[in-house]
Amino acid sequence: MRRAFAGLAIAALAACQSMGDAEAPRATASLQPTQGNKTFGEATFEQVGADRVRVVVFAQNLKPGGEHGFHIHEAGDCSAPDAESAKGHFNPANRPHGMPGRQSHAGDLPMLKAAKNGRAKLDHVLEGVTLAAGPTSIVGRGIVIHADPDDFKSQPAGNSGARIACGVIRPG
Repeated sequence: MRRAFAGLAIAALAACQSMGDAEAPRATASLQPTQGNKTFGEATFEQVGADRVRVVVFAQNLKPGGEHGFHIHEAGDCSAPDAESAKGHFNPANRPHGMPGRQSHAGDLPMLKAAKNGRAKLDHVLEGVTLAAGPTSIVGRGIVIHADPDDFKSQPAGNSGARIACGVIRPG
């Protein structure tokens, strides 16, 4: 009897937990290579607080062992061959570019660090943004991988070079 009750309790707890997860707003982005590049990847976004979004990214065909600037951009438009149509970094609070955090652009993300096989994974909680409608929403914006490392100090974008992959953040 105790075993049956314990099993039911565990199942009920798991159901409640998964129901809570299902209610959290989510978004995705498919990163596609820009003209002349081969980098691609997938990004998922999950609301984890009132103004916090967890970003998980997997990217491939990066420079083996290299570091790459990575940012959310103002426009969800990757139509230009060089992804310049995504415009500048998402910066609703008009802050300077820098290390990810509340004192920098809302779109400043940590560096993507590729392994020797050219693959990278990033799992980061971005502060000051949301997936809900409003001025700090990242839904409908672009997400871009750059060719070079971000120096986190050059203005306005960290001197991270060409845009080698671009995607649009979409609900779901």
